[in-house]
Amino acid sequence: MSNNKQTDEFVRRGRIRARGPADEKLTQADAGLFTPDEDSQFVHTDPWRALRILGEFVDGFDTMARVGRTVSVFGSARTPRDADDYLAAVRLGELLVEDDYAVMTGGGPGVMEAANKGAYEADGVSIGCGIELPNEQGINSFTNLQIDFRYFFVRKVMFVKYAEAFVVFPGGFGTMDEVFESLTLIQTGKTGVFPVVLYRSDFWAGMIQWIRSRLIEGEMISPKDIELLTVCDTPEEIRDVIVEASAAGA
Repeated sequence: MSNNKQTDEFVRRGRIRARGPADEKLTQADAGLFTPDEDSQFVHTDPWRALRILGEFVDGFDTMARVGRTVSVFGSARTPRDADDYLAAVRLGELLVEDDYAVMTGGGPGVMEAANKGAYEADGVSIGCGIELPNEQGINSFTNLQIDFRYFFVRKVMFVKYAEAFVVFPGGFGTMDEVFESLTLIQTGKTGVFPVVLYRSDFWAGMIQWIRSRLIEGEMISPKDIELLTVCDTPEEIRDVIVEASAAGA
């Protein structure tokens, strides 16, 4: 087999994909190995980073503003394809498309792939918002709209700004981050009130109890703040919550 760099797989950096000699050029530039004559130092300054950030916002806004009603679905990237959570997320994607919602995920495997799969196979709009990570696996194949991001915070804005609801399946740190960030934005009035739906009461029961016993009883949040969360045990329940909220103008 040839060792020619031209045969290497593409490597993604933000919205850019490159391989072989082209990737080497980018890597050397990122590491500051070029002389000023070869690589303008301006690309390593904060003003240049600000322009990259602005570019991501413009691309995201321009794309998502045309999509219409959207539901963001979060959950573990490690959920296997034969797991009940995976199958439930597929079903949820189907149900949301039936009610004319687009489905948006982080574009990864696990629950994200499952929700995208349900929407994609139901001939709906299936969106993957990918992020550049050290062990990036790429956006799953069950998407018909893909947006690549370098910055987590830009990607998060897309999830919140264009979603009529968040649906959160069991997951890890990233999933928890998305739950509490959405609750903070709603609680502080930085975004409108929209449903934040947790799937599977047995998984979330401990967290709900901790919120009640530590945060509410400790007067760190208001008792009404727990009402920002809705817990459901079937995809059909989740769909009904979202549809009712949309009808009420939430």
